[in-house]
Amino acid sequence: MNYVDGYVVPVPTANRDAYIALAREMSGLFKQHGALQVVECWGDDVPEGKVTSFSMAVQRKADETVVFSWIVWPSKQARDAGMKQVMAHPSMQKGPEGMPFDGQRMIFGGFAVIVDA
Repeated sequence: MNYVDGYVVPVPTANRDAYIALAREMSGLFKQHGALQVVECWGDDVPEGKVTSFSMAVQRKADETVVFSWIVWPSKQARDAGMKQVMAHPSMQKGPEGMPFDGQRMIFGGFAVIVDA
């Protein structure tokens, strides 16, 4: 079964175009290193919660939009090897000042697929 990395991040709404440019660049890099699919979704119908929500989880500010993303890999082993290569790539050495969002509030994790219908 495939392996999936999932991400939720608040992006300043004014940085939408910069985020899309970065996402396109990074999707190519991930695919170059073994990813099967990279999906980036700009929040359109993301309700505010009373107990939990995407917005609450990333401490979204009023001028930000929640982005929900995932990367599909053929296996956890392919993900581990590919991610190691991606993280060593020179474009990943820019540091936080080169990012159009606050990476400290990004939520991410790796997931083993249990149902693929």
